[in-house]
Amino acid sequence: MIVATSERPDLAAVTARWRWEAFARGQGRSLSEVAAAEAATAAGPGPMPRTLVLLAGGEPVGMASLVAHDLDPRPDLTPWLAGVYVPPHARGRGHAVRLVAAIEVEAAASGVATLWLYTRTAEPLYARIGWRTVERFAYRDKPYALMRRDLP
Repeated sequence: MIVATSERPDLAAVTARWRWEAFARGQGRSLSEVAAAEAATAAGPGPMPRTLVLLAGGEPVGMASLVAHDLDPRPDLTPWLAGVYVPPHARGRGHAVRLVAAIEVEAAASGVATLWLYTRTAEPLYARIGWRTVERFAYRDKPYALMRRDLP
């Protein structure tokens, strides 16, 4: 079952911890800063930002977000698939693919024609499910792939 944190605000604490550990800690952001942003996302009524959580047996096993902006050097591109994360114990079961598909459906239903993402490690996964690499670049001294998905 996939739910939005706006429907289950209690999950914002879990998504904040995951987002901080997987992405924000390395950028110098505090857990409390990330938790405040996650709580705001959970409280928001609009289509963006929006975080979806996959539940298995009632337990959260992954998340993905739809955000207006995710890459500071590219403010011209919007919206973004961001924060796709599945904890190590739940990987290898297709959870990320399900979450990405759910974000794509929600984005398309909102009239989005193209989604963007950037990744250091998951380019093969995204390519396998229809995303196309459009650029390779360095950001914060690390290599990334910029990818896009044209939605039906």
